[in-house]
Formats: sequence, structure tokens, C-alpha cells
Amino acid sequence: MVCFTAYSDRNGYAIYFFQGELFMRIMVVGGGGREHAIIKKLKENKKVEKIYALPGNGGIAKDAECVDIQAKDIDAITAFAVENSIDYAVVAPDDPLVLGCVDRLVEKGIPCFGPDAAAAVIEGSKVFSKNLMKKYGIPTAAYEVFDDMQDALEYVKSCPLPTVIKADGLALGKGVVIAQTRNEALTAIVNAMQNKVFGDSGNQVVIEEFLEGPEVSVLSFTDGKTVVPMISSMDHKRAGDGDTGLNTGGMGTIAPNPYYTDEIAAECMEKIFLPTIEAMNREGRTFKGCLYFGLMLTKDGPKVIEYNCRFGDPETQVVLPLLESDLLEIMQAVTEERLGEVEVRFSGSSACCVILASDGYPQSYDKGFELVIPEDISDSVYVAGAKLQDGRLLTNGGRVLGVTAVASTLPEAVSCAYSLADRISFDNKYYRHDIGARALRALEA
Repeated sequence: MVCFTAYSDRNGYAIYFFQGELFMRIMVVGGGGREHAIIKKLKENKKVEKIYALPGNGGIAKDAECVDIQAKDIDAITAFAVENSIDYAVVAPDDPLVLGCVDRLVEKGIPCFGPDAAAAVIEGSKVFSKNLMKKYGIPTAAYEVFDDMQDALEYVKSCPLPTVIKADGLALGKGVVIAQTRNEALTAIVNAMQNKVFGDSGNQVVIEEFLEGPEVSVLSFTDGKTVVPMISSMDHKRAGDGDTGLNTGGMGTIAPNPYYTDEIAAECMEKIFLPTIEAMNREGRTFKGCLYFGLMLTKDGPKVIEYNCRFGDPETQVVLPLLESDLLEIMQAVTEERLGEVEVRFSGSSACCVILASDGYPQSYDKGFELVIPEDISDSVYVAGAKLQDGRLLTNGGRVLGVTAVASTLPEAVSCAYSLADRISFDNKYYRHDIGARALRALEA
């Protein structure tokens, strides 16, 4: 679109005027279902003239211009943003956040949504986050940290079972092992620390107490002063029905989570959410962006399982469809540290997302199959692993897409999501048949 003139407002945003309207050029770093959900929500703002996705994917290409720059290529991302006069950037995945993508963009005068590297360490190092919680009295599982493999091996010979072994750094969501036996614990430690299956992320390991209870995911907007939790959700990590099989990046999710009552939410705000933000401030690591709280509701109260420094995937695919306020306005308020001045409103509806994966995921699987998404349901689909080739959309990953339904009740949302999933076709399509089952049982209890 041709613009007559351009100015910068008091916050540094480039503003383009054309026939009395104002437009912005947005860049979203990342290329999965989470990014697709963010892009679709950003498009609802009439000020958005153009959205670039770096690198995006074949499905995202319907809603944004995809640019073949990988999310960890900070130099290329920064150069692209400068050359294309990007007005606002959203850095969505963990890797570029931990690598300092926001820091580099801000240095070039580009406003961003997402924490800087100093704050992103809350996810980038489990040792840091566990020590933070211990120092500031934030409830979490008891733990020990090891940088010597022999010490770790000796410890698990007598620690209570099951036990949880975590690689310190980022590991694509695969750096956590719940060991039911001594042999499983020993193998996990050797794989992380000696065999380097997670690279340098396994130089240190955290071995922690196994917690029991319902799991809850709570994403939150925060500008370092105000914390606004989003709708709670429940992820389904295991590959198979009945929570069997290997851990995955997530096979589906529902929102809201019925186990997360108003009373528990108030307790989490008092004992976990606000103390975490204050702890980060005291450490000189003010967090601005989306802070994800992975919680376990134990018999002793809610405890933190993990922090993420960004929107969760696939939690984003059920949380953002329930957001009634404008996402871009909220993000800008976070950047400008005025979150307390804007309304963040969610609908009272329920949502269910079912992930359609390639059979064999999360291990070996075939790809390159034609993916057919009926046009009338495309607004409900968030593509994660697909590419465009000769005008056709082909599968290109383990998790291919998520399909989300919103309804007035959770049973209706679950039923509708599965009806939509059945209408999408590709060879070797696989999905769990019990997304939301546990939540439905909780509602009936």
C-alpha cells in the first residue's frame, strides 16, 4: 500500500498515513502453530498493514508474508527488520529470546514484545529458575543440581522414585525425563551429561522431587510491574491415548482448566505470580512479555514445575481465540510498561485444540504428503509443519497443525474440534482421541 508520509510517534513507532488511516508493519519471529495463532490475532487490528513471518511455514503463508530466515539467525533477523522498516516485532520462540534477539532489535530502535536475554534465562536455565524460586520462597519441587556426572549417578542410586531429571538448558521440550526406575534415571543422566543428546544443555542437570496432582498452564502478560494472567489451560503431552507413550511438544489442549478455581488463582497470584516478577526485578532481570507458569496442583498447594519465557505451544491455540481485547494493543502496552492501563478481557467460552501429527511422531515419521484443509474451516486451523511446493500444501513436520473449536461449553468445544479434525486430510494423519477427557471428568465430579 502506498503511503503519503511517515512520522514517528512519542514511543518510537513509525506511523504511516493514507486516506486518514494509520498502518504498521509487524514482524513475527517463528514458524509454528503458536506463531500462526499470534499472527491471526494480530491481523484483527485494523492498524496492521503487513505482517512478515520469519521463517513462517506453508500454512502461515496464507496470513503473512513468509521470509526464509531462521528464528536463531539473529543477524539476519535484525538486518531484515531494519531494511524493511519494521514498526513492531514479536519474538515468539524460546531460542531467539535466550540468544538476545530482543536486545539486538531494541538496539536498532525497533520496539519488541518479548523478554531480553537477561530475563529469558528464566527458561534458558533450569538451574537459574530453581535457584531463583529457592532464594525467594516460591513453591516448587525439592531439587539438587549436578555438574559432575558421577555425583549425579551416585545420587539417583538412593533418591526416592519416581524422580525427575532435567537438562539445564533448552532442549526442544525434550530435556525432561520422569524416571520410574533406577536404570531409567541412570540412563537419563548418561544421555544428558555424557552422550550429549541435548548438546551443551546437558552440561548440568537438575534432579528433583516428583510431584503429583493436576497440571495447569497459565500464560501471563507482564510489563515487569503488572501481571495479567490469561485463561488457564491443560496440555496433553503424551503421544498416545490415556496419557501413554512418549512425551511430545503437545498433542492438544483445552481452556479453561476446570481444576484451576478462583481460589487457586488467587493463591497463585499471591504466592507465585507476583513473587516471581518481584524476584526477577530484584535480580536486575525485569521480565517484559509473556511469562508462562507451568503449575502442579499438589496436596500441599500449587507449585511451579517450570517457567517458559514465551507463549506456550499449543496452549496459545486455545488461549488467544478466547481473547476479546486487541492483542497488538496489549503487546504495545507491555513494551511501554503501561499494562495496568489497558483492558485485557477474555470470553466466558471454552476452547479445545486437537493436534494432527504425522504417524510415528515424536520419533521417525514420513512427510511430504498433500495437506487438504477445507476453506470454510481454515480460520480454525493453526499450521505448524507444512510447506508450499508447486502450489500444493505438503506436510513437513511431526506436528502438522492444530485445529481449534470455541463453544459455550467444554463438551461442545471438544466435540466440535474432533468434527473439524476429521475434515482435514493427509496421508499418515495421527491424533489422540481423548483430548479434554480428563477435564470433562473433572467437570462431572
